[in-house]
Amino acid sequence: MTTRPIFQLLSTEGRQAILEQAYRLLETNGVSVFCDEAKKYFADNGCTVEGDNVKIPAPLVKKCIESAPSMFQVYDRNGNPAMQVGGRNTYVGPGPTCPNFFDIYTGERRPSKKNDAALTARLVDGLEHMDFAMSLVMISDAKKELADIHEVDAMIRNTTKPIVTWAFNAENLQTIIDLCAVVAGSLEKLQEKPFLIVYCEPTTPFLHSKDALEKLILLAKNKIPCIYSPGMIMGATAPVTIAGTLSVGMADSLAGLVLSQLVQEGTPFIGGTGGGPMDMRTMQHAYGSPEFTLLHTGGIEIFHELDIPVFTAAGCSDSKVEDAQSASESMLQIFSAMASGGNIIHDVGFMDAAITGSALSMVMCDELVGQVKRFLKGIEVDEEHLAEEVILDVGAGGNFLSEEHTMELFREEIWAPTLTNRENYEAWEAAGAKTITQRAHDYTINLLETHVPEELSDSALAELDRLVAAKDQSFQSRLD
Repeated sequence: MTTRPIFQLLSTEGRQAILEQAYRLLETNGVSVFCDEAKKYFADNGCTVEGDNVKIPAPLVKKCIESAPSMFQVYDRNGNPAMQVGGRNTYVGPGPTCPNFFDIYTGERRPSKKNDAALTARLVDGLEHMDFAMSLVMISDAKKELADIHEVDAMIRNTTKPIVTWAFNAENLQTIIDLCAVVAGSLEKLQEKPFLIVYCEPTTPFLHSKDALEKLILLAKNKIPCIYSPGMIMGATAPVTIAGTLSVGMADSLAGLVLSQLVQEGTPFIGGTGGGPMDMRTMQHAYGSPEFTLLHTGGIEIFHELDIPVFTAAGCSDSKVEDAQSASESMLQIFSAMASGGNIIHDVGFMDAAITGSALSMVMCDELVGQVKRFLKGIEVDEEHLAEEVILDVGAGGNFLSEEHTMELFREEIWAPTLTNRENYEAWEAAGAKTITQRAHDYTINLLETHVPEELSDSALAELDRLVAAKDQSFQSRLD
């Protein structure tokens, strides 16, 4: 018998009230849809379409919820099972889109580059608790209109772990799919064993752009998992209240779920209610706020109510350096996201309100994820772990250090940190009196210098080179 921590934020009644409001919003207010192909799918399946406004009846929403898979398998680059997405299975990785990056070698804050996406992927490949790669950046040293393609190209060469990414539009997404198909061996093999998940985003409140919906449709047709989650700002693009924001976010995410199932029933879909509050003093989106964590946790619980896989965020901070603020904000988010059973937990390494990516922060958060995993493992209560026979054998005044029972179980029972210091003061001082940030920096440099990701074949690398170069040339020819 294992006793694990129980974490619950919303009551059953609270979850249902938010869901029922989301259904009403879709049915009475509707959403604005700026994609003709999407409007046809909606119209052909009983929705009211008037201009760009689409009203989606609650019975259709519930039918599509039933047809979406409650769990699906994602693979690594080599076709091995990597993530069983659904239930309370939790997987953690970095985020995308940071225009700036902290250079791990110089400490300089500078514009993000393609090599930063490669560096992030190499670290993810070597870190124990990072389950998937995202680029952590929005690169500036490639054509800005093709930055998404270059980020995937950099990641796919530097890790075998699954890739979660974004795409600017359906045309670029098709190239990204082509790149991944090269590595998988064919499009059919990629569809059979996807190692790619793509993030799409509606514009809250209730705006669903042509680009977002075309990407969602393309992913559904190709049976590639799609994340469809808004990025709400409480008090700005959503109500200032968490419950109101959750109902808006659920409505926008469920509109995407409906379309995905109308395109191809059973296609893998991941929902979410991303966002957080606006700090009314600074007018900045407050990633490190407790309300950010409350909003994401509430969304996780509601999607669990629907038995739909859920996308969430953790490991991000408003701090401008890797310090106590970044650690405390990241830890609250990581604990809540994992304890509530968020499935795809991204944004590890975000700093400066998602303006700056930090590989060092990601490495430090890897340690925090390990701590939380041990806590959530709980307490095993059985004959072996109660250890009555060992206790009686040792008796009064004895010690357990030399017992076979201790040797057999201490590794699984007592978490062993990588970065956290547990030495006495004299030993710590003799080793250089380094802070955890300094130790994490040394560890990061060592990992980059010693960990070598599995290389792709020469033929696959050549084909990736050809596809990326062809896209660059094609885009340039349009400008000339």
